[in-house]
Amino acid sequence: MHFPRQMRSPFTYVTIVPVLAFFLANPVWSKTVVPSASTQLTALADRYIDKFLELNPLDASELTNEERYEDKFVNELSAKHRANVVKLNTDTLKALDRIDLTKLNAADRITRDLLDYQLRTNLEEMQYDFYRTPINQFYSMPVTLVQLASTEGAQKFQTVANYEHFLKRLNGFPEWVDSAIANMREGISKGVVQPKILMVRTMAQLKTQMVSDPTLSGFYVPAKKFPTSFSEAVRAKLSADYRNMVEKKLTPSITKLHNFILVEYLPKCRDTAGLASTPNGATKYAFLVRQNTSTKLTPEQIHAIGLNEVARIRLEMEKVKTEVGYTGDLNAFFKSLESNPKLTPFKTEADVINAFKDIQQRVEPTLDKMFAHKPHSPLEIRPEPEITRATAAAHYATGTRDGLRPGVFYAPVRDATTYNSTRMTSLFLHEALPGHHFQLSLNLESDLSRFRRYSYFNSFGEGWALYTESLGKDLGVYNDPYQYLGRLAAEMHRAIRLVVDTGMHAKGWTREQAISYSLENEGGSESGAQQEVERYMAIPGQALGYKIGELKIQELRQRAEKQLGAKFDIRAFHDAILNDGNLPLAVLEEKINRWLAAQ
Repeated sequence: MHFPRQMRSPFTYVTIVPVLAFFLANPVWSKTVVPSASTQLTALADRYIDKFLELNPLDASELTNEERYEDKFVNELSAKHRANVVKLNTDTLKALDRIDLTKLNAADRITRDLLDYQLRTNLEEMQYDFYRTPINQFYSMPVTLVQLASTEGAQKFQTVANYEHFLKRLNGFPEWVDSAIANMREGISKGVVQPKILMVRTMAQLKTQMVSDPTLSGFYVPAKKFPTSFSEAVRAKLSADYRNMVEKKLTPSITKLHNFILVEYLPKCRDTAGLASTPNGATKYAFLVRQNTSTKLTPEQIHAIGLNEVARIRLEMEKVKTEVGYTGDLNAFFKSLESNPKLTPFKTEADVINAFKDIQQRVEPTLDKMFAHKPHSPLEIRPEPEITRATAAAHYATGTRDGLRPGVFYAPVRDATTYNSTRMTSLFLHEALPGHHFQLSLNLESDLSRFRRYSYFNSFGEGWALYTESLGKDLGVYNDPYQYLGRLAAEMHRAIRLVVDTGMHAKGWTREQAISYSLENEGGSESGAQQEVERYMAIPGQALGYKIGELKIQELRQRAEKQLGAKFDIRAFHDAILNDGNLPLAVLEEKINRWLAAQ
């Protein structure tokens, strides 16, 4: 699972200022040269990404190492910000529509289609009131800022200026809290509220930062990790500044938000699980399905796909069960895996992390057989930070183009003694190599424009990562039936999401129905199923991108194998999938069709 900052809400938007006025005002262009369609598009895309980063500085910190953004905080919940988003997207789309697409080459056509898709999707999103539910246990600004304060994320803490910049950024948090409370009050008046259980989980997260001693706050961590080059005087001043920030602004703001949720918001929260039970919820969910899959599939169609995939994968699991000699039914087989001591050999968190590093050592030498190009960016494997360990799933955090910040595979280990090893190989393939780290790093290191390098579509990114799990047999790393079963279990997990997500948000399923369906078809603990189902409740539609994207990539590969026959080259196919960056599935399919024609 990968969540770049611009995807840390399922409700993304992208913004830009049109640049045609530049061409008209510039005497060189207006008097002597008419810019080509390609030149106009390039300028438009460049301005697009600049304005996107300017309006979304937290995204900028995740995507770049540019210090000009690291002290900025934009209140994305304000009415002014929403108005700016609408105007900028509208103006940009008008400018884009004036560019003659018939005069664009194939590469520019992809850029044009990508920008057009982004802008139209953004404008549709802004018609809805997602801002009225600005916080849940899976995405929240307090957690995002605490993660930045950990000194292990995108925020830099190498110089005095870095430390001061983060303090300046944190100054924007109290205003965000005020906006969040105002928006949630508006949501209460309109009947647009979060499920009650999600806000119970959220309050528990906020509680961790309601400290009487400021040095115990997650926001104070930078003051505990000064570079050795800092003088005692500098350390003393910054320590005092961070204590003051925590004591005077951050803890009071978090306490204010927590108490508002507890006293005013929680009693008005709903007991239902899905969006369809809220005003205009069915329409909003249909949009989120399109946004997160980059397709025109309806919730009903996806639900049916999910049911078919669950049935298919169960048959494959039955084959593995027979291979290992288990005679009970499939659900009993799942249960037996939990108590098999050979599959739970760990004693400490470090044991689990080291096991993932061992998998990395086995995978890396095998990649040449399927990939002509590999990223240069370093990869690190780390345990999940404490604040999110109880609720987080394994995930990947993007590095930077220059390699100064590595890509990181975060592995939550809540209890090492019960951590099951069956899914570890497929999980590494998904989050690290050749999954998220591979695709995202190659994208960042490419010669594509900044706009193209920084674009991210859930169905492509997660679809690619899930597709790479299927490569384990070809790579020779599913070296026993239990590791292959782990791969099938991971695929089953994503197939179940198609059923459960649409079930809750479009068909009126309860949280309990969703948990029961999950346990029946993949086993595992009830607490684990609860956590996953609550994730789908918090971010409707996001979990659909994995399986829908994987199925599209598999379909394109099968088409290429059939059409090219003996000429099919898996390395060339993977290059064709990855070398134009992250794309909506429709744009990807058009591109692969052109690639096949050129072969």
